[in-house]
Amino acid sequence: MFELDNKVAIVTGSTRGIGKSIATQLASAGAKVIISGRKQETCDLVSNELNNKGFFTKPIACHVGDKDQINDLINQTIKEFGCIDILVSNAATNPSFGPISKLEDKAFDKIMDVNVKASIWLSNLVAKHMVKKKKGSIIILSSITAVLGTDNIGAYGISKAAEAALVRNLAVELGPEGIRVNGIAPGLIKTDFSRALWENPSNLKRQENLTPLRRIGTPDDIAGIAHFLACEASSFITGQLIIADGGETIAWT
Repeated sequence: MFELDNKVAIVTGSTRGIGKSIATQLASAGAKVIISGRKQETCDLVSNELNNKGFFTKPIACHVGDKDQINDLINQTIKEFGCIDILVSNAATNPSFGPISKLEDKAFDKIMDVNVKASIWLSNLVAKHMVKKKKGSIIILSSITAVLGTDNIGAYGISKAAEAALVRNLAVELGPEGIRVNGIAPGLIKTDFSRALWENPSNLKRQENLTPLRRIGTPDDIAGIAHFLACEASSFITGQLIIADGGETIAWT
């Protein structure tokens, strides 16, 4: 039920952090995983690392803010493997830190292009191939900022709320074709991407105290959820946003 033998998975932003952990988890379950990030040399390094552990991965560079590169990513995957069974849209950006009142248009456009448009482009292109098998799993990485207000990463939260809405709508549209679409909304995860939120010891302690489990998350905490959503164990689950935040959003502090 949890095996992914010979399934083909694309994981964007999989050269580090949450994406790399998800790619590793899917590969360990038997999937053939496309390692994708902006730089080919970085993709090659991660792919070689995982292949040396006995996994099956292929590196394909892709800047998800570029629709042509997304098309190339999908086309190369189909040419190599003939199908796509799993998509994990994980790549994201957040070039703005501060109140929305000071948000620059250029930064907001970049956030929406990479975080929202890319998920739409990827999902639409992958779905065209999944419908041929009447089966597939699309997983979109959102964030608890989709359901919580913040005074410093509001624009990022807007994009993640849009992705949560995208999950629900795609689930309705693609369900009749046998394609499931779900989202994961992580809380604070210890990655380079979120370093500004946990690197300072006092900030880390404050964050830990907001969380009933009294810790921040790790990339592996999210990888297990992605594995579940990718496999047959979740075959009757679609349109859901799974919050993985150690209980932060349900705690009254």
